[in-house]
Amino acid sequence: MHQRQVIITKITKDPDMEFDELSRKVIGCALEVHRNLGPSLWSQHIVNAWRVNLHMLGFHSRWSFHCRLATKGMLLDCGYRIDLLVSGDLIVEIKCIETLLPIHQAQILTYMRLSKIPVGLMINFNVTKLQNGIQRFVL
Repeated sequence: MHQRQVIITKITKDPDMEFDELSRKVIGCALEVHRNLGPSLWSQHIVNAWRVNLHMLGFHSRWSFHCRLATKGMLLDCGYRIDLLVSGDLIVEIKCIETLLPIHQAQILTYMRLSKIPVGLMINFNVTKLQNGIQRFVL
């Protein structure tokens, strides 16, 4: 069986890294929200502000998107929830925590694999400089 390679990029590692246009625009919205509201807010406040910004840019987005798991020909309501799905092509997992742990990376990678969406962002808003809280994942 062929295993997919997972690429994890922290944007602080290589600021010249090429991102797809959708990721760049979503990151731009996140930077604006963080700049206006600051760090350490509860994630729902961030989501509400971000929702307005994305809508104003014309993005179709689904928030707190409950997904089902297809297995053995059956759809199961497995209870996993994607924080943000933008244009059906980008998963964004929003965090407001002190430290990102390996389980958080595993979480977004699982969401990406189960939904068959190969690009994801994990954005931790609980940092003083948001660029330090952004990771991009590609399957």
